[in-house]
Amino acid sequence: MNPILTSKPAVHRKFIRIITTKAPQFVDITEEVEKFVEESGVQEGLVFVFSCHTTAAVRINENEPLLLRDLEEFLKRLAPRDLYYCHNDFSIRTHNMTPDECPNAHAHCQHLLLGASETVPVVGGKLFLGRWQRIFLVELDRPREREVLLQAVGHA
Repeated sequence: MNPILTSKPAVHRKFIRIITTKAPQFVDITEEVEKFVEESGVQEGLVFVFSCHTTAAVRINENEPLLLRDLEEFLKRLAPRDLYYCHNDFSIRTHNMTPDECPNAHAHCQHLLLGASETVPVVGGKLFLGRWQRIFLVELDRPREREVLLQAVGHA
């Protein structure tokens, strides 16, 4: 009988912290996710990569410097920082305000298009990514520390 079919699935979880330095910024976190999968012992399953923020996304793409620059410029054109957004008008906004609140509606709009997570297959104890695929945390707001949840589910 197949040992994977008879073993109990396991769930492993870890939070990683990423320091960003600009926005937009694509931070390659693939190596951290690979290390987590290795440490988890999961041989066959999935790893879920989730941004705990509404202005920082998780996406898979190619880590090529000119492409990343193009993607940053594309995001700026989709939702420019300098447009008028009601969310940024602190004279009328009354919800979810913090002492260090900054105008960031553009980042929320960009995040809406990108999303908060990616799910990657784990095959033979390794991430199953295409030749050029890498996992990125995408900073959309401003430089700061970000938190990403990694969760591996599968069989050892």
